Amino acid sequence: MAAKGEPVYYSPLPPEPSVYDHRNSPNYHQPPPPPPPPQGQCYVLLPLYHRRLSRFRSLRSQFICGASLVLLGVAIFFLWPSDPEIIVVGLGLNHVKVHTIPTVSLDISMPITVKVRNRDFFSLNYRSLVVAIEYRGKQLGYVTSQGGHLRARGSSYIDATLQLQEVEVYDVFQLLKDLTRGRIPFETVTQVQGQLGLFFFNFPLQTKVSCEVIVDTDNQTIVHRNCYP
Repeated sequence: MAAKGEPVYYSPLPPEPSVYDHRNSPNYHQPPPPPPPPQGQCYVLLPLYHRRLSRFRSLRSQFICGASLVLLGVAIFFLWPSDPEIIVVGLGLNHVKVHTIPTVSLDISMPITVKVRNRDFFSLNYRSLVVAIEYRGKQLGYVTSQGGHLRARGSSYIDATLQLQEVEVYDVFQLLKDLTRGRIPFETVTQVQGQLGLFFFNFPLQTKVSCEVIVDTDNQTIVHRNCYP
């Protein structure tokens, strides 16, 4: 304790903790500046099933394309014009005769019945039906029938008679040889020409059928017949 009359010295009190400035500390570091406020940023939330929807749309597009192609093929199949069908339903022989004087010639009369069928879904107008007869690849003559009209998917029967008198034959020796055997081969060719009306267009159509015929000159009958398109 100090003597009486001597001055007393006091050390200064430490500053209060709230007043203490940490910036004067040697270990003080200035904190980083705060981040800037957001400037109108937008966020898009996508559902988790977007891949499944994309796959479904792709499958639907493929199905629509496939169905369209199938429908187009079916339409072309049914609307595309096709030639009419010819069927020889009847072929007979009235008579056949070979002349040797003054020249080698031939008389023949053959009735024929033909069925013409329109296979399209549109009407058909045929101008004529022509039936020709040949011997050994050479035409002897023909007969023409009048035209007509066929409705869609319809059919019609046409009768014609092929009649020739004293028609000269080029292959005389072969004809005399066939006459000696009693059988003469002929070939008939039936042809139809017409037009098919499809909307505002007309499509030309043509078809034919051939028949191989062997005639017995003794019995005046047809002993063999084979028809093919």
